[in-house]
Amino acid sequence: MTAVPELPGRLLTVDAYVALGEDDLYRSELLEGNLVMSPSPAPDHMIVMRKLLIQLDEQLPSGLQVIPDIDVDLELAPRGKPGFVRRPDLIVVPDAAVERVRRDGGILRACDALIVVEIVSPGSQRTDHVIKRGEYADAGIPRYWIIDLDHPVTLINCHLAAQFGYQDPGPVAGRFVTTEPFPVALTLDGLLPG
Repeated sequence: MTAVPELPGRLLTVDAYVALGEDDLYRSELLEGNLVMSPSPAPDHMIVMRKLLIQLDEQLPSGLQVIPDIDVDLELAPRGKPGFVRRPDLIVVPDAAVERVRRDGGILRACDALIVVEIVSPGSQRTDHVIKRGEYADAGIPRYWIIDLDHPVTLINCHLAAQFGYQDPGPVAGRFVTTEPFPVALTLDGLLPG
């Protein structure tokens, strides 16, 4: 039997969430002050994440980093109020954001993000396509890529369109090419084994 951690029993601020420290056993996020835990991703999810990270990393311009599975303060609540922290599968940020966290502590912020990537799992369809899409748009993250693992693997390239939230041209299969926020070409075929 797996032990469930003791939950704080109160709404958390981002600072209180960060103070909980690192946890190797559970995957948690903070939603309007509520600590939410989810199961670890399936092997296919992690394989796709690794392969996508490698493709992105090889094409990143100098001064940018792609980081897997890390906390991001969505900055949707005032400091000291119940907050929002998500853990995207991948995030692209400037080196300066990583240096700030090293120097000052804390976590990455939505204002640091150029791209967030979520890989859809069987239990995250609505969360990734609707809830996170709204949260990431409200947080002002310029690009949100949704990777769907159904055959064929597809990518939806959501971009901010002012007060309209995210807009997208629909799912792309095979090869994804864009020039924003930097030139990148991703091969989606072959991300899944078999």
